[in-house]
Amino acid sequence: MEKKAVAEEGQEQEHDGLQIPLLTPYKLGNFQLSHRIVLAPLGRLRSFGHVPQPHAILYYSQRTTKGGLLIAEATVVSTASKGFPNVPGIWTKEQVEAWKPIVDAVHAKGGIFFCQLGHVGRAAKQELTFCIFLYGQGTISCTDKPVAQFSPPRRLTTDEIPQVVNDFKLAARNAMEAGFDGVEIHGAHGFLIDQFMKDQVNDRTDKYGGSLENRCRFALEILEAITNEIGANRVGLRLSPFANYMESGDSNPEALALYMAESLNKYGILYCHMVEPRMKTKGEKVECPHSLLPMRKAFNGTFIVAGGYDRKDGIKALAENRTDLIAYGRLFLANPDLPKRFKLDAPLNKYNRDTFYTPDPVIGYTDYPFLETTA
Repeated sequence: MEKKAVAEEGQEQEHDGLQIPLLTPYKLGNFQLSHRIVLAPLGRLRSFGHVPQPHAILYYSQRTTKGGLLIAEATVVSTASKGFPNVPGIWTKEQVEAWKPIVDAVHAKGGIFFCQLGHVGRAAKQELTFCIFLYGQGTISCTDKPVAQFSPPRRLTTDEIPQVVNDFKLAARNAMEAGFDGVEIHGAHGFLIDQFMKDQVNDRTDKYGGSLENRCRFALEILEAITNEIGANRVGLRLSPFANYMESGDSNPEALALYMAESLNKYGILYCHMVEPRMKTKGEKVECPHSLLPMRKAFNGTFIVAGGYDRKDGIKALAENRTDLIAYGRLFLANPDLPKRFKLDAPLNKYNRDTFYTPDPVIGYTDYPFLETTA
């Protein structure tokens, strides 16, 4: 797949008084995007009982533009995979039916909607581990090593791993039934897939541990199962090889990143969504020496980056051809009309971290003002 052309050098200047690289169209496989600004997957913990709620209809539709790409919050694939209170799931008929009006609302405004499929593995809150999970008592992982403030996991046996792969496959099928345009596999942020890939977590000695190839086997088996189920042109993968979320670091993240980028080409998936080694935490941007450019050059499909980008950073990254699309999280959370604000270079609402994960269906969720309101 040939790389899509992005903004030419110097095109960060306004074109016809309006256009900047962030607002230029892009062909994402069979989907025609009207701009390069993506809603990043953001856990909001407001799906009571792990069932998506009607208030999510307004939340996602507020952030929808015609031809805009949205990636739903991490949606767990089985009862054993949830780990946090009030995360949405997609393994039951009730959950599938609950997602349908949310997806319909995004489509009614012309948006493209992908469902992020995840499994937390050992990164599960202790209060949720008293229930009997599919694989027995407690959480599961590639290891039995615990992570701070979370419950000790149980090491998956080799015979159990195909069942987890199947959970992802069935979840992808359910996402298609719910009406999503595609799925993104959550292989980042210290969740189960990331745990298998990172050598600081994975201490296995079987075919799923040790070498880089073995540690990535689980991720690629899930990828293969899902692409066979719904088609590679509807599949993306999110990775954070340079991050150490949930104590999931790697001794050679550059090699891990490049191996995965090259491996993905075999499956012809739609996009690779990478979390930058540079992250913005509590308002401060932390620069790291790593670069995603080798991955960008190695991967043949659409490249999406995320991690502390603002308007200026996004314009520069596109102008320098370092990415095709840019995912915005906290800024999009606090500014439902973010593409319009970027177009006009208008002031942005400040996000309130204290309300990121509260269960309130309005406060910190659908009450951030639009530009017309603030004006």
